[in-house]
Amino acid sequence: MVTVIIPALNEVANIEYVVALAHRCPEVGEVIVVDDGSVDGTPEAAIRGGARVITSSLLGKGASMDDGLKAARGDILVYLDGDLRGLNDQLIELLTEPLRLDRADFVKARFSRSAGRVTALTARPLLQTFFPEIASFSQPLGGIIAVKRSLLEQLRFETDYGVDLALLIDAHFAGARISEVDIGHLEHESQTLEALGEMAKQVVRALMHRAERHGRLSINQVVEVEEIERQSRAEFSLVTGRLEGAERLALFDMDGTLLRDRSVVVLAKQTGRYDALCEFLDRHDLTPAERARAIAKVLTGVPRAEFEEVARTMELSEGARETIVALRKEGYRVGIVSDSYRIITEIVRRRVFADFSIANLMRFENGFASGDITLSPIFEHENGCPDHPICKWNVLLHLEEKLGIPAHRILSVGDSANDICLLRQSGTGIAFEPKAREVSAAADFVIHSDMQQVLAHLTVAK
Repeated sequence: MVTVIIPALNEVANIEYVVALAHRCPEVGEVIVVDDGSVDGTPEAAIRGGARVITSSLLGKGASMDDGLKAARGDILVYLDGDLRGLNDQLIELLTEPLRLDRADFVKARFSRSAGRVTALTARPLLQTFFPEIASFSQPLGGIIAVKRSLLEQLRFETDYGVDLALLIDAHFAGARISEVDIGHLEHESQTLEALGEMAKQVVRALMHRAERHGRLSINQVVEVEEIERQSRAEFSLVTGRLEGAERLALFDMDGTLLRDRSVVVLAKQTGRYDALCEFLDRHDLTPAERARAIAKVLTGVPRAEFEEVARTMELSEGARETIVALRKEGYRVGIVSDSYRIITEIVRRRVFADFSIANLMRFENGFASGDITLSPIFEHENGCPDHPICKWNVLLHLEEKLGIPAHRILSVGDSANDICLLRQSGTGIAFEPKAREVSAAADFVIHSDMQQVLAHLTVAK
């Protein structure tokens, strides 16, 4: 059974709407409004809407969330804010589906409203510094969540506005599978500057306490993250420097395209981690960021030398090297765009004589993979792919803008669902041994067996 819990303080104008939306979901067995001492008739309105109303034991959102947990009977708990408007009618179903299918333990909502000022100026910079492995969540302070009761009972509720961020961090360190679900557009009341200042203070306090608890509150942590960010920024500067004066680009996926197999699969098999890896491969119920971080965790403890050896010895696709050399002779600058790790893509780049590579950064400690990665910022674009915040299409947009190369002069080659947006948006998209019909449909051409078949379609991209 699903229990919907709505902490509320003076929300009489909106509370019946939120309660009614919760009741429309057939999975919902009860709706609990936790009143924080409202004086405008909120409890009465909630009761009229069919909610069970309880009074919070302590003023503050976190205490109300905890009181709701203690009063709830459901195994899945959904938390909504009382001032929400314009909600998706399928909101509860969207949030709870990953939990009901046992694909996640903790689900946060992602919505189209831009991040608030406290998120942009406080939460996100601090997360990037102290907890970079969970910094990619769109709304880390958002109060719209769905959680398995068994997990939530292990976590501690902050009593104030730091509660949502604290739960996210604590769930991560409890080993929970955390997912993010797009719920569409969201309308939310704006806060005064004074209220935002108090909220920011509470958020900072909660985050810093957890940074201390988990050994992140040190200058070494700050220096390490700054160095990774510097490398990420330098990556794009290095790429564009190599491409100065380029008139045409060719972008290749690596795994299953330039390489016959997937590098993480080979790596996992060679280090006894294949079964653990299979849990996350091709999990498209997870966002690309969630999937990338989950796979990185599986590789925790693998020596750096093992990554390098796999990159050097994996079998190349037939004609891969010859194709890239031929493209360069035709005036193309050739790059690898992969959601794998730069330590691998750079070696493969040199093996096939490509000009550059773009990939995520695996963090190593004392020569061993830490399990934490920094997602390449080039996969994100503020005006980029509307469906995927992290997407290869965004790489294309960055290159178009920086180099002035129009999309019709960009050729792309890929094989899987991760390549669909890039194939669609390139001047010429080529599916190489596509893994799904959707990949074939997104491409202009489909080729098999020999990569050199790419060369037959160059006139389209010129």
